[in-house]
Amino acid sequence: MPTTLPVPIEFQLPEGWRAAPPDEVGAPAAAFVALHPQPDAGFTANITIDGEYRPDEATLPEIAQASVERLRQAATSVVVTSHREIGSADAPAFTQTLGVSAVINGVRRDLVQSQVYLSMLDVADRRQRAVIRLVLTATASQHPAVLSDFQDFVRTVRPDTSAGS
Repeated sequence: MPTTLPVPIEFQLPEGWRAAPPDEVGAPAAAFVALHPQPDAGFTANITIDGEYRPDEATLPEIAQASVERLRQAATSVVVTSHREIGSADAPAFTQTLGVSAVINGVRRDLVQSQVYLSMLDVADRRQRAVIRLVLTATASQHPAVLSDFQDFVRTVRPDTSAGS
């Protein structure tokens, strides 16, 4: 069963990408999954969204590093190739790019993940902080071609203020 996000968000998918049920595509921990229309070498680039309330004082870089450590338990290797804080004091964000080698359905894959962590306050209770994680996963060869779609997608993500009414 897919998870739900701690705060409602709205976004627009890039042209050609299609939503897919998280359970059916092997991403039960995701709240949302979108698939690229053209697989590369048998792997379909995907965008996933998940999130959680974070009542602790963990920084976005610390949360991102914990994500890397969890991924290392499932992959053959994980290398952080870049990371940086983005956004503003009112809307902090953190981005990192990972090189990942993993065996998926019996096939060794060299993948690239672009991860974006957004800190959002719950519109119903501004004392509650949620962290939303947006992840693009693609083959190393396809990543440069789909990265701009992901960047366009990230720019459309915002709190859904109409969801509470």
